[in-house]
Amino acid sequence: MGTPIKSQKVKLFFGFISNDKNLFLKTEQILARKFGLIDYSSEILPFNYTDYYNQELGENLQRKFISTARLIRPESLADIKIFTNKIETKFSAQNKRRINIDPGYLSNGKLVLATTKDYSHRVYLKRGILAKVELFYQNGSFQPWQWTYPDYKTKDYIEIFNNLYKVYLGELRYKHG
Repeated sequence: MGTPIKSQKVKLFFGFISNDKNLFLKTEQILARKFGLIDYSSEILPFNYTDYYNQELGENLQRKFISTARLIRPESLADIKIFTNKIETKFSAQNKRRINIDPGYLSNGKLVLATTKDYSHRVYLKRGILAKVELFYQNGSFQPWQWTYPDYKTKDYIEIFNNLYKVYLGELRYKHG
């Protein structure tokens, strides 16, 4: 019989997709009020890996990542996804989202994303929210799985998450040091 363990705090981050840079800033402000100081903000990158979002969000989509300084418990990811869905709805126009917000976290050698889409490699959390391990950390860098989204496999994204992971490990050492 295994002994249940207490979850370790994790590094919360958010990925945005939109063609409106002003929505990135407005969304960051809302998230900072709810989850605390933004301690990382990536450059804005082109998002041209799929046309999945084009009909709803428009053309010329861009991607940005941010993270918060306050560490969270991983079991709160479902509630965070529900909160970000409300932000997406707030900024919607003509029943179409204008921004996509993907919350996730880094911990113990993995990157986890929240989703509302079920599939064989995704685990149900609660309230219609699932989680998937998008990347794993090995040999000093994040690595993709066979199911990893194409953009998350790119050098730019891997570099962003490697940097965030170093920040996270430093925060753990500081808090436990």
